[in-house]
This record gives sequence, structure tokens and C-alpha cells, in this order.
Amino acid sequence: MSLTGLLLGIINIGIVVAILVLIGYVAIWILSALGFAVPANVQKIFMVIVALIALYMIVSLLLGVPSLRIIGHTDLALRLLA
Repeated sequence: MSLTGLLLGIINIGIVVAILVLIGYVAIWILSALGFAVPANVQKIFMVIVALIALYMIVSLLLGVPSLRIIGHTDLALRLLA
């Protein structure tokens, strides 16, 4: 594995985690605007799930197994343009 691939993988993991956390905070914001309180237990469980997804992505990056990709996947775009 090249250094570039490792760097792109780490950036990809950061982007996926940031998107998941943002989705969680938007859901909490919408529910609180509607008057529903989200318990701290549910918020902690959500963060544990996000951490497990990040751990899976780190292990798959180190082992070379394909996982969820947000950036660095240009083959599909090249096939569609050809």
C-alpha cells in the first residue's frame, strides 16, 4: 500500500465519521425543535456505532479489504464518461 493510498483512506474515514456525526446532530436538532428530547443514552449509543464504523474502516484499510468510499473512487466516473 502506498503512502498516498493510506493518506486518502484516512481522509476518507474522517469524512465518513464527520458526515455521520453531522447527521446525528441534525436529527437531535430537529427532534428538539419538535419538542422531543433525545436521551443521553441514545446519543452515546449513536457515537459508539459511529466509532465501530470507523474501526471497521480502519481495519479494512489496513487489510486492503474494500469498504465504504467517499473520495478516491474515480473508476466509476471514468467508466460513465467513456
